[in-house]
Amino acid sequence: MNDAPIGIFDSGVGGLTVARAIRAQLPRESFVYIGDTAHSPYGPKPIADVRRYSLEVLDTLVEQGVKMLVIACNTASAAMLRDARERYDIPVVEVIGPAVRRAVSTTRNGRVGVIGTVGTIGSRAYQDMLEVNERLRVFTAACPRFVEFVEAGITGTPEVLAIAEEYLAPLRDADVDTLVLGCTHYPFLRGAISYVMGEGVTLVSSDDETAGDVYRQLVRGDLLASPDATATYVYEATGASTDDFTALANRLMGREVRDVQLVQTGVITLPDAVLE
Repeated sequence: MNDAPIGIFDSGVGGLTVARAIRAQLPRESFVYIGDTAHSPYGPKPIADVRRYSLEVLDTLVEQGVKMLVIACNTASAAMLRDARERYDIPVVEVIGPAVRRAVSTTRNGRVGVIGTVGTIGSRAYQDMLEVNERLRVFTAACPRFVEFVEAGITGTPEVLAIAEEYLAPLRDADVDTLVLGCTHYPFLRGAISYVMGEGVTLVSSDDETAGDVYRQLVRGDLLASPDATATYVYEATGASTDDFTALANRLMGREVRDVQLVQTGVITLPDAVLE
């Protein structure tokens, strides 16, 4: 048993979908959530910058005594998962593998769509994992403005629907029957995405699947919180102010997120091998 918190990290508010799933599935587990709002969005940034920012935040979580790290950001997972697992001696859970497994088990016609940030789609992280299964055909689309909408608290306007139509029409025309939401921000736009794709397409997101992976890793490492533990939830942000993060988190989550703390991450120097 281990009552230390789980550390959860995203570039902004998108990872709150994963935090919400962990909270629902593991009600005795505490967590510390950091949104790297100082550097959000990660999607269009160079991979070396994403690696640096991500490891700075993960270092901060480790310094706070977390028992596990959850990289609740697809762009960061694609950019630096191996680095994180080599750097830390606690379990590291990511969001790409869980979504891939669900997509493989869900598709009926073998035609799977993946949407994500420019960085995630460009990394081919999803494509490479899915295409190991030779029966699958994978179709992708970068949807950079989706993160901008969510971070601005815009989730149900005609503009969102129009942009969703622009991004998703090629995937709909490709007759995919399963669509992976390859960014933890995208579940907040599930209504618009589902409307454009139609009733015959199953949307797969990583939040519930990742929470399941967290549980399995906790059991494997004998890290579950004790039966009488009372969960606590700490929210932190790296930007100049926590006000915007707090307001947006409350709006998107439908629950109060109180006392968001401002945290400054350290500056680290990465070896050249990591930056390549």
